[in-house]
Amino acid sequence: MNTTLLPFVVVVAVMFAVNLLPAFGPPNSLVLVLFRLNWHLDPIALVILGALSSGAGRYLLAVATNRVRDHLGPHRKASLQAANNYLTGHRGRSSAGLGLFLLSPLPSAQMFEAAGLMGVRLVPITVAHVLGRLVSFSVYMAAAGVAERNLGATLIASVTSPYGITIQIVLIAAVVMLARIDWNSYLPDRK
Repeated sequence: MNTTLLPFVVVVAVMFAVNLLPAFGPPNSLVLVLFRLNWHLDPIALVILGALSSGAGRYLLAVATNRVRDHLGPHRKASLQAANNYLTGHRGRSSAGLGLFLLSPLPSAQMFEAAGLMGVRLVPITVAHVLGRLVSFSVYMAAAGVAERNLGATLIASVTSPYGITIQIVLIAAVVMLARIDWNSYLPDRK
């Protein structure tokens, strides 16, 4: 293999693997900045490859979560389908959902897990995720020089901070509750 391509293959593999994690993964932006600063890789290639491999990893995470749905009882499946129909059955709610995947500051793992559980069409939300990552990764790459001195501490803090851990736990609980709530009882009747 060409030695100039090897670092980019490593970036794709790491970003893909990080995005398969259902929770507690390091922030994608910081991982890319770390590669940029340590290996002096082309920032444009890093942004594009990072966004695409992030989207591919999250897509596969959602597909795997959708497989969990197959093992739920008929009542839970019907409830999750009701939530899906409610969220995707109206243009405004669908657009808001795509906007959430495009711009959300929340960790995306649990959002993709929820989408997988509900059986949401994954391609549109994955495209929104990739587009959002192209923008956010570009901003982080531009700021990489400034962050170089504090990058290690920032990466450790992002994974070990009580605030970050609390958000991850709350989002995991939300995904579990998504499957436990009887959405047919709470959502407005649909025609």
